Amino acid sequence: MFVIASRIKELRQEKGMSQAELGAAVGVSQKAVDYWERGVNEPKASYIYKMAEVLEVSSDYLLGLKDW
Repeated sequence: MFVIASRIKELRQEKGMSQAELGAAVGVSQKAVDYWERGVNEPKASYIYKMAEVLEVSSDYLLGLKDW
């Protein structure tokens, strides 16, 4: 779970986005993004797909299955 948490945070910061901005782009609250980044919860598949589009990476990269 910690791979996806760290990658979400790292990519969001690289894009210069706040948690609220990423949440709005994906369709969730800022608190949901906070929970994902801290490893409290994991995003549903539909949110992973949307985040991958917004952050311009593959879903496999977010999940830690590929290193680019």
